[in-house]
Amino acid sequence: MSNNPVNLTFLPDRKGKPRQNGITMVMDKGLSVREAENFVETAGHLADFVKLGFGTSLVGNKVKEKVKVYHQANIKVYAGGTLFEAFVIRNMYDGYLKYIDQLGLDTVEVSDGSMVMEHDIKCEYIHKLAKKYTVLSEVGSKESGIMIAPGRWIEMIQKELQAGAFKVIGEARESGNVGIYRASGKAHVALINKILSKIQPEYLLWEAPLKAQQVWFIKNFGANVNLGNIAPGELIPLETLRLGLRGDTFFSFLPAKYDKFQPQ
Repeated sequence: MSNNPVNLTFLPDRKGKPRQNGITMVMDKGLSVREAENFVETAGHLADFVKLGFGTSLVGNKVKEKVKVYHQANIKVYAGGTLFEAFVIRNMYDGYLKYIDQLGLDTVEVSDGSMVMEHDIKCEYIHKLAKKYTVLSEVGSKESGIMIAPGRWIEMIQKELQAGAFKVIGEARESGNVGIYRASGKAHVALINKILSKIQPEYLLWEAPLKAQQVWFIKNFGANVNLGNIAPGELIPLETLRLGLRGDTFFSFLPAKYDKFQPQ
């Protein structure tokens, strides 16, 4: 790990940016420019992507200035997939392109979590956008009552990667109780394991807004699992979880000889 001034031993290797694995996506639901500057000052080195959540970029002030703050910190920024869907359902795709270019974005999210969209059409959008932008696509419904079979998840993820998606996001919303999670917020373990039996983990980004979800993914898939929908104030705490510097993952990366020190 590059940010280890005291050379503490047995810390997992955390590559610097830009990186393919161990990615963290932060959810910005309306930070001010000053709040973004403060966030970047304290934790910008830990963030790979910032998502301007759902349609918030249309509502807040000085969004373009805020995007510049993130870009100067080597953080990719994109508007939430719900905004993409809001343009598409109104047959305003060209307006969407104009809007993201006005903001200076080089990254986009393609989703169909709020509206019904034929999957082939979704993949066409991914293919077109991938020629110019970094594309994150999202699989899973935002509605708790809609169930998608594991085989269908796998098929959609594979097709979206083939269409040009950089990563495919496993939907959870900012509430963390749909998609890859049960209504209780606990991981849908069978679904996640079936997806990972066919898809390499580096191609997936799991939304994990809740601490317990972050802990579960790190314990099961390691420090460099890709995680998203992290609140700005939770980015540093998440990094301590990734490094075993917090009680929940304290023993996860220590050699077995230290197991005798675990509380019983």
